[in-house]
Amino acid sequence: MNLRKRAKQADTAERETGRDPEATRGRILDAALDVFSQKGYHDTSVDEIVTASSTSKGAIYFHFPNKQALFFALVDKFANLLEKCAEEAIAREQIGIARVDIALRTILDVFGQYRPLAKLMLVQAVGLGTAFELKRMELHDRFAALIKRYLDEAIAVGDVQPVDTDVVAYAWMGAINEIIIRWVYTGEPGADRIMNTLRPMLLRSIGFTSDI
Repeated sequence: MNLRKRAKQADTAERETGRDPEATRGRILDAALDVFSQKGYHDTSVDEIVTASSTSKGAIYFHFPNKQALFFALVDKFANLLEKCAEEAIAREQIGIARVDIALRTILDVFGQYRPLAKLMLVQAVGLGTAFELKRMELHDRFAALIKRYLDEAIAVGDVQPVDTDVVAYAWMGAINEIIIRWVYTGEPGADRIMNTLRPMLLRSIGFTSDI
């Protein structure tokens, strides 16, 4: 894309939101989420997102070079939200197993509250090619690292016996992923059942059986 065309798109984006390109970007993401959630990635056109966001194609291509980049931005938005919520909740707890527990609770809670975004991250990206699979793996790595960090802290303070936290973190992410995918597809098991069953099962897997 040449500089003149990009400058024109920037001007369009600014004029559409009173010289506030970030507001345009947010509106595009919100509209894309709605359309992707209803029609799926492959059946969604950029023109439909233009209509839903009340912007222009130029504004969309200023912020996102293609539909894939827009989709990835939505996945990153969910991941950032999930990490932010988890970190804020964790910061209020003492170092140890309480932080492991609140991280798990928060991850499950955020998936429940933001089901359309969860569907995009866990379902829409399945089978959409290497780039999408790499993106999903990147997110799994990111949240497995978060779980591992707090498992290591719990071990360091003696709340949990030493375990291979790399393996445990990925096993936990796998369990969470599978049960949430089923819930997104079918509505079952419900959020309460997931929390009441999955949480104690995962904690028992590292030898922790007491109430927190």
